[in-house]
This record gives sequence, C-alpha cells and structure tokens, in this order.
Amino acid sequence: MKNTFTNSLLVLAVGGLLLAGSASAQTSTSGAGPGVVDPGHPRVNQVNGREENQQQRIANGVQSGKLSAQQTSNLEKREASVQNREQKDMAAHNGHLTKAEQKGINRQQNRISKSIYKDKHN
Repeated sequence: MKNTFTNSLLVLAVGGLLLAGSASAQTSTSGAGPGVVDPGHPRVNQVNGREENQQQRIANGVQSGKLSAQQTSNLEKREASVQNREQKDMAAHNGHLTKAEQKGINRQQNRISKSIYKDKHN
C-alpha cells in the first residue's frame, strides 16, 4: 500500500511539473521584447521537445516502478535547473536561445538523459 501511495504521489508530482513547464512555455506570444518567448524559434522548440521527452521518460519510470522516490526527486530537480537556465537565457535574448546557450542546455540534458537510463536500468 505504501509503495502504491508513494508511486501515486510521484506520478502526480511529475504530471504537475509537466503541466507547469508546458504552460510557462506557451503563455507568451511571438514578438520581440525582454522576456518574451518566441514559440516558433527552432532552438527553443528543440530544447522544449527534449525536456518534454525526458519528463515523459521520468513519468514512465515512476509508473513502472523502476525509479525510486529519491531518484525521481533528483532527476526532477535537475530538470528544473535546466528549465530555469533556459528561461534566463531566453529572457536575455528576447525569447530566443543562442547556439552556445542551446549547446550548453543540450549538454545538461544529455547528462540527465544518461542518469535517467542508469536509474531505470539498475
């Protein structure tokens, strides 16, 4: 019972983060200006697509029972860090990401991706 309850809480937490992440990414409109997100920008779309994919992988690991609460918490904190970095970078460049910023975010996402795989397969 405790394991089922813990898994249910984790699924709810992951779902909430997914919704919060998608809502924040879609609330702004296209156009220039400080802190304005351009959802049509290809580098932003690529980064957001990876974030959504990794969130889904974490949620699947929680549902299948392959990720513990501690592993999930650690992965979610790291994902939140990437999202915060993306928002700061975008705010500095009128809703866009530079190639260097995208490269740095992708490097972080690659590390998290490897951790997700390791955690799910150990």
